Formats: sequence, C-alpha cells, structure tokens
Amino acid sequence: EGMTFTNGYATCQVCSPSRASIMSGKFPARHGITDWIGAPTEADWRNVGRFNKLLPPAYEHGLPHEYITLPEALKAGGYKTFFAGKWHLGSKGSWPTDHGFDINKGGWDAGSPNGGYFSPYKNPNLENKEDGEHLSMRLAQETVHFLNENNPNTTGQPVFAFLSFYAVHGPIQTTQEKWAKYRQKAMDLGVADQGFKMGHFLPIRQVQDNPVYAGLVEAMDDAVGAVLNSLSELGLDENTIVIFTSDNGGVAAGDAFATSNLPLRAGKGYQFEGGIREPYFIKVPGLTKGGEFTNTPVTGTDFYPTVLELAGLDLKPNEHSDGVSLVPLLKDKAIEERSLIWHYPHYGNQGGEPSSIIRKGDWKLIHYYEDGREELYNLKNDLGEGIDVAKDKPELVQELSLTLFNYLHKVEARFPMHDPEYDAAQEKAYLNGVIDRKWPQLEKQRMQFLSEDFDPKNNWWGSQLTRD
Repeated sequence: EGMTFTNGYATCQVCSPSRASIMSGKFPARHGITDWIGAPTEADWRNVGRFNKLLPPAYEHGLPHEYITLPEALKAGGYKTFFAGKWHLGSKGSWPTDHGFDINKGGWDAGSPNGGYFSPYKNPNLENKEDGEHLSMRLAQETVHFLNENNPNTTGQPVFAFLSFYAVHGPIQTTQEKWAKYRQKAMDLGVADQGFKMGHFLPIRQVQDNPVYAGLVEAMDDAVGAVLNSLSELGLDENTIVIFTSDNGGVAAGDAFATSNLPLRAGKGYQFEGGIREPYFIKVPGLTKGGEFTNTPVTGTDFYPTVLELAGLDLKPNEHSDGVSLVPLLKDKAIEERSLIWHYPHYGNQGGEPSSIIRKGDWKLIHYYEDGREELYNLKNDLGEGIDVAKDKPELVQELSLTLFNYLHKVEARFPMHDPEYDAAQEKAYLNGVIDRKWPQLEKQRMQFLSEDFDPKNNWWGSQLTRD
C-alpha cells in the first residue's frame, strides 16, 4: 500500500544512535550518541576481555534536551503524541515524556525487555496484566487504545503514535507453537551441516534456520497487523501516514540465537550492509498507491523533515540538519544526490570493527580505525560486499575519504584511541579460543534448537538477556 525504499538505512549498526537520529534528524557523529547507551568505553573497555587494539571513545548517554525532537515539533503543531515500547535514549529525566511525548507506555532506560517478551515485564512504565501476555501484542493494544481514545475523526486533533517494538532484540523468545512451525519449515528446506562462518572477531551465521528468532519476528508481524486493522476499523486508514523501519540489522553473530541476513553481509553491530540496511516503507493515502519502489539511498534522519512536510508544518533545517524530505520521491520525483555518513568508533558486541562509512551513489567506502585501511564497494554490482575495489580506484577513495572526514571534523566527532596496554599475543589467544570453543558451541546450540526434542524448560522458549 506504500512505497518501498530498497536502499533504506538506519544511521547506525546498533540501536540507540539510530533512534536518536530518528528523533533529532542528525547523524550519530553530530548528536554524539555513537553506541548503545550503557556500553563501556575508554579504559573500561578492557574489562570486556577481548584484548582489542583500540579503546572506544566516551559518548553521550542521553538525548540532548536542547534539541527540538520530531514529537516536540509535531506537538507544537497541534498533535497529541504517544509512545509505546523501546526507548533506550537515556535514564529517568530523559524518557519519552521529557522529549515531546504526551503518553509513554513502556519506554525507559533499558534497550531489552527486562522481563522478557512474556508478562510479567519488569518495566516501570508498563503495568503487568495477565501472566504470559506477549509484549509485542500488548504494545500494539496500547497503541490501538490510544487511537480509540483520541480518534481525530471525533476529537478534531491530529495524533502522532510512535510504536517502537522491543522485538526482535534479545532475549529471543517464542511460543512452542511458533517454534514448531518454523522448525518444520527449516526441516522442509533442509538443514545445513554448518551454520556459521568465522568473521573478523566472531562466527557469523550463514543460514536462516533459527525457529526461535523466526517465531519472535512473526509475533511482531501479528502485532503490526493488529494496529493496521484498527486504522481501518476506526476510519483512519485513509488519512493516516504509516512508516515502518528498524534501528539496525538482524543479529547475525554473538550467540546461537542469531539469524542470517544474506545476501547482505553480516548483521547488527557490523559496518556491512547486513548491519545498517533496513526495512523502510512509507504509506501516504492519496499519494502512494502501493507496489512502488525507489532505489534512492535514504536513512533514518529523513523521517523528521518528511513527516513535517506531509503534515503541512514548517521544516526545521537547523534541527533535522542531516535529513531531507522524501516527499519528492513519494511523488515519483528525484532528490539531490548526497552523501550518507555513519560513525561507529566502537567494537560491536557482535564482532563489528571501529569504523566510519560514507555512501554516495552506488559507492560505499569503509574506513577502519585499527589500521587506517579503507575498503571500497560498488553496491549496485556487489551487494554482498565481497569485492574490495579500493586499489583500482584510488582517486575515488581519496575523494570519498576527504568528504567523510571533513564532515566528521566539522561536527567534532570523537575517535577511538590506541590502547597502550594492547598485547597482540593476548588478542590472538582470545581469537583462537573463539574458533576452538565458541564456534563449536554455537553450532551445537543451533542443532539443539532444531531438534524435535528441544525443550527450554520454561514458558517462553527463550535466550539470555542482552543489554546492547
């Protein structure tokens, strides 16, 4: 029913920076939240025990209050604003209601569902109802309730609802019914003997046969359907803009609850397309007809000006300084070619490397901070980023690198520093341990999840809680 943006991106390979970009219209290098809020930095990074060459820089741990956020701009334009789900943009004092939302259901410090995906949730901003209730559907129901109580057709006041699912973040959990459904699908497709391939730091999943992950995705899809159905039932489907996107790629490494994003390389936490390319759909009644596609590269900073223009409100270029309105694309016109920039001077929990990225046209340049090397990919011809052509195009590498670092220095981006205590032998021993012990363990767990005798011995069939 809307337009599909086939080159749609999050502004970061992990969650908090991307979410801050949607709210602010700024790239992470500018707003300063360059990693998930709560990650260790500087000398504290040594405590992680990965013995890396670099120490990640300190960064902002809350959305700056001086910004006029997207919900604040809409609220000033007469909208009633609602938030449900994952926030992860600061602790108390920097929650959704501190940044423009009138109502907050479930948004707080944590990036993971503290009690898992089944009630009780252990969430200070979401009361428990029935034990075993599914979190994704509960958040959808809260959104539907808000639309019911504040139907613009009745009140005359427009509304802005931001439904931010915790799914599909760890802990990965599903029901036995959905697990059985996707286990059978994996069996029908044939189970590969090997599910992982060693990356730079960690094994990366190569096959999409995780029935637990798939079940969690379907539960979110059920919840999306409940909201969309309610728009029709409430008579709002013909005057409501619907946007669907994500904050990073699917988890492809780090634990056995990962999935595969192939043909996109790697996943969450990585500098490759699997970490940053996202679902990106926009439906505008009377403008989009359905089945439309655009290949123009777009990103999370573009929602802010796009929504303002569609709402008939004045743009705020000093706020959404790294975004552009996509209304011309929705009207089947063009926007001016520009550079998209990513800055992640951190080590991803999933194995990504400290790096910065620039994409312009079909070209993507990755700068690595450990050794200063640069890789160049033509995404039109090499979506899987398997052919580095940097040596063949030195002038293009120089041009893109100059543009990238001019921007980073302009916004006073922070960079990683060499660890004076770095010991190459310690890092090598750690990586050998990953290959010799962790990788076989991941393969074993993968087969356990696919076994007909799989029994997690709890009511949610879940994984370990993660914080990132």
